[in-house]
Amino acid sequence: MPLNPDAVGSVGEPGEATWTSKDALLYAVSVGAGTEELEYTTENTKDVSQKVLPTFPVVVTSGGMGAMSKIGTFNPAMLVHGQQAVTLHRPIPVSGTAVLTGRIVAMHDKGKAAVVVTATDAVDKADGKALWTSTNSLFIRGEGGWGGDRGPSGPQNVPPDRAPDFEVTYQTTKDQALVYRLNGDRNPLHSDPSFAKMGGFDQPILHGLCTYGFTGRALLHSLCGGDSDKFRHIEGRFASPVLPGEALTVRIWKTEAGQAVFTTSVGDRVVLDQGLVRFD
Repeated sequence: MPLNPDAVGSVGEPGEATWTSKDALLYAVSVGAGTEELEYTTENTKDVSQKVLPTFPVVVTSGGMGAMSKIGTFNPAMLVHGQQAVTLHRPIPVSGTAVLTGRIVAMHDKGKAAVVVTATDAVDKADGKALWTSTNSLFIRGEGGWGGDRGPSGPQNVPPDRAPDFEVTYQTTKDQALVYRLNGDRNPLHSDPSFAKMGGFDQPILHGLCTYGFTGRALLHSLCGGDSDKFRHIEGRFASPVLPGEALTVRIWKTEAGQAVFTTSVGDRVVLDQGLVRFD
C-alpha cells in the first residue's frame, strides 16, 4: 500500500538506548574533535571533566522507532534524509540510558515526492526527566500525489546580507567516513567504492550527519565558548553531499540575542543550509 497520511500523530512503542563514555569520545573524534577539545575527547585528563558534544543525540537511535512502521510502504532506496534538528532540554550525561519514543509529526504531499517529519523524545531512564528531542524530515521520492498539504516551502533561516560574524573552516580526512561509521551507520554508500558507484558517486561520500557534527562543533566554539551546557538547539537542511577529505567552512550570523543562522560550504558549494542555532 502507499503512504498513509492518517499516520500523523502516531506514537511508537518506547525503546531504550544506552551509551557509555567511550561512545561519546568516539563520536567526538569522528566529527573532528582532537587535542584542543580534551573535555570532549578524553575522560582522564587532569583538571578536565568529560562533556558530550551537543549533536551526539543523532547517533543515539536504538529504540523508539516503531512509529515509522505506521506510515505505509515505500522503497527505502527512494528515501533521503532532508533535515535534522536537535533540541537539548539539559546537558547530555557522559553515560546513561534514555527511553526513546518516536512519533509522526507531519506528512507533506510534494506532488512527485512526500516529506515525512518524525520526532524522537529522549527521557533519562534514571530520573524520568527530558534529555532531548531529535526531529527528522525524510524526503521520499515517488510517494506524493494523494492531494495532501504541501507543507512549508521556500527559503528559511536566510543569512543577512552582510559578512558573517564568525567563519570557521575544518578539514575532513579521506578516512573520515570510516571512523564516523563506527557510531552505527554502516551504510556501504560511505565505505564501499562499488556501492557508491551504483548510487552515482565516483567514491564513497561522507555521512550527512558527520558534516552536521563538524558544523555543531563550529557553532559550539564560536557561540558558546566551547561549553556544551550553553547549547540549546540546532537545525539544518542537507543541501549537497560531501566527499571525505573536503574542507568544511561554517559561516555564522548572529540575528538576535541567543540565536544565529548558519551555512556550511565546501568552496562555493553549500552543503548544509537553512541553519538555525539557539544558545545561552
